[in-house]
Amino acid sequence: MEFTIEKIPVWAMCYLVNGDYSGITDEDKAMADEWWERNNVVSVSPAPDDDGSSHPYFTHYPAFGLASDVIDCTVMAM
Repeated sequence: MEFTIEKIPVWAMCYLVNGDYSGITDEDKAMADEWWERNNVVSVSPAPDDDGSSHPYFTHYPAFGLASDVIDCTVMAM
């Protein structure tokens, strides 16, 4: 297994972490699914800071999609 820290868009967190895609469009779901499959992802979980919290921030270069607010996440891939 390989572990990396990736910038995951905030809008995709409920889907990637909990499997709940009720708040995203079919196109956004397809984009997240394509990223998941292309990278052989097994799991995604927020990477907490020293205080145990995760803080969203803006970036032009998320793991997938357009520039957006992201959360650093630990991604486990095969």
